[in-house]
Amino acid sequence: MFKHKGKARTFSHNLKIASLLSSVAGIVNVAGFFSVQKLTTNVTGHFAYFVDEIVKFNFSGSLFYFLFVFFFLLGSFFSSFLVEFISNRNERNIYIIPASFEVLILILLGLFGENFIVKYPNWMACVLLFSMGLQNSLVTSISNSIVRTTHLTGLFTDLGIELSQLFFYREAEQRFKLKRSIKLRLTIIASFFLGGFLGGIFYLRIQIKVLLVAAIILLTGLIYDSIKIRWILLRRKFRSY
Repeated sequence: MFKHKGKARTFSHNLKIASLLSSVAGIVNVAGFFSVQKLTTNVTGHFAYFVDEIVKFNFSGSLFYFLFVFFFLLGSFFSSFLVEFISNRNERNIYIIPASFEVLILILLGLFGENFIVKYPNWMACVLLFSMGLQNSLVTSISNSIVRTTHLTGLFTDLGIELSQLFFYREAEQRFKLKRSIKLRLTIIASFFLGGFLGGIFYLRIQIKVLLVAAIILLTGLIYDSIKIRWILLRRKFRSY
């Protein structure tokens, strides 16, 4: 999921990482909304509120809306910077380290977030938006811009376009590619919904510690990916003898 890129990357790889990261984003979205009443996986609404405050000349009130947008951007920048920096040194772990940063952020917020929510709710939202900017940039880079996992507006737009194209595309190859793209988008939407649903249930029981569930899901994906790659390399080694 995380280590394949370019021509080595398959539809199955994109499907797996889409379902994994979309479920994580769904949990984070619900956790952020329930804990600090802020959307923490996208910035469209925050940008609208930012402009609204500016128009009202309420510059102090616009500050945190600006920071919400900025921290999502900063997360995206940080992820891409790490990928470029690591690619010049260790091609194998190019995407593992940024994903590990996200795991660390979710674990720290899950363990210590309760006091943070009470004292600094807006900064809590900023950190969650940073982690989602990091994730969105990471999966966009891995999948060559095919997969996006933190917001659904563009997905529903693309899904609507592709569903309409089913009525007009007749060639077998065209329909095959179209159906695979629709399957991918439906997987992302379903996984985001499932993550949000489970996140809501767990939040009612364990509050902000639900972020630990998101961290465990992501960490499990990283461990699975690492074990699978090592197993494949080991099999190839024995076959060569």
